[in-house]
Amino acid sequence: MQIILVDQRLSRARTLTVSRRHLAAAALLLIAAILVLSTVVSLLTVRAASVMPLPIVSDVIAFVTRDQTERKEQFVRDNVLAMARQLGEVQAQLLRLDVLGERVARAAGIRPEEFRFKELPVALPGRGGAPAQASSAMSISDLEAELQGLTRSVEQRSDFLSVVEAEMRAHQVRQALLPGSKPVADGYIGSAFGWRTDPFSGEMARHDGIDFAAPVGTPIHAAAGGVVVTAQFHPVYGNVVEIDHGNQLMTRYAHASKLTVTAGELVKRGHKIAEVGSTGRSTGPHLHFEVHSKGVAQNPSKFLFAKGNPLQQAAVPTAPVAAVRPLATGGAAPN
Repeated sequence: MQIILVDQRLSRARTLTVSRRHLAAAALLLIAAILVLSTVVSLLTVRAASVMPLPIVSDVIAFVTRDQTERKEQFVRDNVLAMARQLGEVQAQLLRLDVLGERVARAAGIRPEEFRFKELPVALPGRGGAPAQASSAMSISDLEAELQGLTRSVEQRSDFLSVVEAEMRAHQVRQALLPGSKPVADGYIGSAFGWRTDPFSGEMARHDGIDFAAPVGTPIHAAAGGVVVTAQFHPVYGNVVEIDHGNQLMTRYAHASKLTVTAGELVKRGHKIAEVGSTGRSTGPHLHFEVHSKGVAQNPSKFLFAKGNPLQQAAVPTAPVAAVRPLATGGAAPN
């Protein structure tokens, strides 16, 4: 497009060429000017409304501000409500863990009364009472207080469960040191604990252990873990092994044909310590097994065949003394 300028002050007519690029630049400048002018007018209007009482502008500004504030408050309320629901679920889970913890505590031998969970500052689920329209929503401060109480409760329960775990481990250690497994897997009881007729003198004598009749060479295993304190020949017990299990508890394995451990050796439950034989004061191949607590002979059956002992093997029927006497009897010195 061309524009011809004619003026008497001009010596000759001038021609201006306007291209599309020029028109686009002019349009952009016009739009920019309108935007700048609108922004300036808006700022001046808001400032004037804050200084001079302009009811219409003030109402618009207040409405916009109030709407934004309400949206923010509603957003916060929704988030607090969602967190409160999650808090309730966590508290319900904590209550179920309390019940489980009490059961485990009883199994570990700890009185649950020592850890009164229900008296701790925990909001338990299952509340009610006030009508819905009279209830008030949980605030951020209320939620923070509940979370702090829940944190303290979790820490206390963590300490309690640590105590339970330590007690259960100690119980496992004590159980591992009790003679609860048969020293001879295939042997049967040929002579029980208590008074009996001595096979050599024919008189009544006290038998301080249990005789397990078994063939020569049958493996003898430790009834519990401990330290071997004796592994040698004895004129009455023959080849004998004595194991100290701690807490003044000791087991004795007599009349062995062969010893496979030495004094001072540490053994575990089920460890092979000797082989069945008929050495010492014996009438035939068998194992004479004794349990001593604080130096006093105890009935080994209380440990081997105790009710509820998870480590015991199936008890075999006790054979009459007369039936096994030709095979294997002996052990204790005559009284």
